[in-house]
Amino acid sequence: MTDPVRVVLADDHPMFRFGLISAIATNPEIEIVGEAADGRALLALVEETGPDVVITDLTMPGLDGAAATRAILARHPEIKVLVLTMHDENQALIGALRAGARGYLLKGADRTEITRAILAVAAGESVYGTGVAHRISDFFVGADQDRAATVFPELTDRERQVLKLVSAGCGNHDIARQLSLSEKTVRNHVSAILFKLHVSDRAAAVAKARDAGLGDPR
Repeated sequence: MTDPVRVVLADDHPMFRFGLISAIATNPEIEIVGEAADGRALLALVEETGPDVVITDLTMPGLDGAAATRAILARHPEIKVLVLTMHDENQALIGALRAGARGYLLKGADRTEITRAILAVAAGESVYGTGVAHRISDFFVGADQDRAATVFPELTDRERQVLKLVSAGCGNHDIARQLSLSEKTVRNHVSAILFKLHVSDRAAAVAKARDAGLGDPR
């Protein structure tokens, strides 16, 4: 029999902590080894208990959850952090992921979803709640498009889409299928891209795009 996943949790609302512990402590695969009401208490608790997984809110007095996550992982990179919060805006989400959180759930998640997330992050997986994964994808796709507009302002939006797919190694047929265009239209876009970027062939366009941070550098 494997040892249960040792969990500490941090949230500044006592009743929420009580409810969360009541919801997950009955699972024999999980052992709650401590709770904290703020970020600094969480850091001390981690040092005292050596958990496998930390569950933390983001907004807490003294030291917020993202800062606490960053501090914990700087000393204990083997610990997995699962954020459980009411904040669903992109700034909070991306800040938590950049701090090193391996999971992000909203407080509307039910017992089953939270339990699965704890066990998944403990096993080395990344877990994002309903709707969160799409927001992560949308954020980074939007960032990529914004970067393309910045470095290649001479291209149209459609030409940037085509250039990104060319840089990812797609041929005209695949590009046409993904963008619902004819192959002739794709060829025309590629020709326009080569002309506007002052390059002679696709390989040179790909090199220029990748130098700008676009596409798949395979």
